[in-house]
Amino acid sequence: MKKFLIPILVVLGVIAYQSLFVVQEINQAIVLQFGDPKKVISKPGLQVKIPFIQNVVFLDRRILSLDPQPEEVIASDQKRLIVDAYARFKIVDPLKFYISVGDERVARSRLATIINSRLRSVLGTQSLATLLSEDRTKQMAIIQEGVNTEAEGFGITIIDVRIKRADLPQANSEAIYKRMQTEREREAKEFRAKGAEMAVTITSTADKEVTVILANAKKQSEIMKGEGDGKRNKIFADAFGRDPNFFSFYRAMQAYEKALIGGDTSLILSPDSDFFKFFGKTGIIKKQ
Repeated sequence: MKKFLIPILVVLGVIAYQSLFVVQEINQAIVLQFGDPKKVISKPGLQVKIPFIQNVVFLDRRILSLDPQPEEVIASDQKRLIVDAYARFKIVDPLKFYISVGDERVARSRLATIINSRLRSVLGTQSLATLLSEDRTKQMAIIQEGVNTEAEGFGITIIDVRIKRADLPQANSEAIYKRMQTEREREAKEFRAKGAEMAVTITSTADKEVTVILANAKKQSEIMKGEGDGKRNKIFADAFGRDPNFFSFYRAMQAYEKALIGGDTSLILSPDSDFFKFFGKTGIIKKQ
């Protein structure tokens, strides 16, 4: 009897293993019998199925993310744009999901196709400026609504559809970059030309002001010099009028100092010349 006990326990263990399964909180399950769905289980916990006849398919009940390949969109103004979008979805009807798409891999492929198609149809009616502005949010809401309508047939609800990036194609980006570079260079040349023109104007104005200032200064100096010369001549005239003999003597001494002291110049003059009148016996020096 003991010989048969161990095999019986093994068989019972296998049957129990094939009969029992656990549905986790993050999953929902569909019980299939020869591929035909028999029961949908959404509550977590230990569950029972018919061994060897029924099997279980588990589906994720969490919010899933979908990141399809970037799609090229032609805007209404014939501008090309590479749109990189993503979506978040949830399986709300496991039975419909299993019957329509089978598994998550097929569902992702179908959703990616639907999203890319909606992107082209909706964004293609808008201009590039609209797609790059705040109005893009409204367009994304329209896209989400359209995708959700089609995804309902798969037992899926779309939580959100967003655009991660919207870039120009590489060739267009290079052309726009070159055009922007050319435009910046043109503006730089205009700024330099205006700066040079302003520099010439400022320099000319400064030169004119300097010329006027120097002319006024020279005029003032000539006036002051003339006034000084006039005062000097008046002083000399007053001094000469008081003592003409002394004034003549003083001027003669200045002439002697310049003509006779130092230098290699030789003077040949007559002894009775007026130049030597103060060296004679009748000069002012002898009288004093």
